[in-house]
Amino acid sequence: MSGYSNFAKYYDRLQEAVGLPYGDIAELIDRFIKRYSAENEVVVDLACGTGNLSEKLNALGYEVIGVDGSPEMLDIAQKKKEEKGLDITYLCQDMTELDLWGAADAVVCMLDSLNHLESEEALDKTIERVSMFTCDGGLFIFDVNTIWKHEKTLGTNCFVYELDDFMCVWQNELGQQFEVEITLDFFEKQSDGRYERTTEVFCERGMAFLEAEKLVKKHGFEVIGVYSGFTDEEYSHSVAVHPDRVLYVCRRLPRDK
Repeated sequence: MSGYSNFAKYYDRLQEAVGLPYGDIAELIDRFIKRYSAENEVVVDLACGTGNLSEKLNALGYEVIGVDGSPEMLDIAQKKKEEKGLDITYLCQDMTELDLWGAADAVVCMLDSLNHLESEEALDKTIERVSMFTCDGGLFIFDVNTIWKHEKTLGTNCFVYELDDFMCVWQNELGQQFEVEITLDFFEKQSDGRYERTTEVFCERGMAFLEAEKLVKKHGFEVIGVYSGFTDEEYSHSVAVHPDRVLYVCRRLPRDK
């Protein structure tokens, strides 16, 4: 999984430009937690990036632990936390090696972060670690990009985002098994009028519905809801509509005593 060393600098500005609704996502997570779980205090934001969702969840009253494998992303999250005086704990850990000091009431992993894992083995290991640190009856809420999105939306396409002081050229290359290699070229305007270019390259795996469901069940979760994107609209595999993103709500089954 990429460390996002170059991407971190531009991440918040770019997400703001595309209008990512962190507040709406946090409120949706809040509704699911209150609907499906008796406990609603400690939430782990897995692959938290620069902490945008962690901050929104904290504002809703949760004790939040943000976990990410990128020191550069977490440096930004930590600075924002200190500037705003927020009570959030940030940990620098690879999600396949999640290691907490206790069990959480819910673990959330948003914005197709699981698609960034390089193999089914890495996904399996991540869900195993999440299961280990989720309390009985606690929730694992995550979303994945669908194969449909990888083939039809991302594909071998190019997108350009132009802001006041930098431009991002996003180029995709669709490979085997619906894997997409993503190249982000950032062109930042310098004081002398020149542009400095930096590049970030990473991959996303296409993920079939059954792959995610198989692994969460293997590690002690039951799937209690599957939704189209960041909505309350339940998704059925039998319908003809193909969403770009599917969100799973899973509950940790009681451990054998």
